[in-house]
Amino acid sequence: MNLTISGHHLEVTPAIREYVQTKLERVKRHFDQVIDIAVILTVDNLKEKEKRQKAEVNLRLSGKTVYVESLAQDLYAAIDSLIDKLDRQVMKYKTRVQGHGKEAIKYLPDNTEEAAVAAA
Repeated sequence: MNLTISGHHLEVTPAIREYVQTKLERVKRHFDQVIDIAVILTVDNLKEKEKRQKAEVNLRLSGKTVYVESLAQDLYAAIDSLIDKLDRQVMKYKTRVQGHGKEAIKYLPDNTEEAAVAAA
């Protein structure tokens, strides 16, 4: 699995890099078939201070690419929100791939209308 963390208008410090890596462990723990992860951290010069910090990720899985982005006032808050969104999408993909609930019918109930008429 390849992990790329880059910054746009931002220098990625070792503390930020370590924070992103520890947060991504949760996603890797839930789904281990990750091929490539590209994280881009950006500081935009917007008038809205709440949306200046942006975190985005491209996650390549076998057969699918997941793109998630998050905006916040604080970079760490943007990363937290990003990981929450990414985790939800990966879990959704995992349940779709595994295909739970496709068991054969073990018991076929009798016709309920006929049973209700016979009981009355």
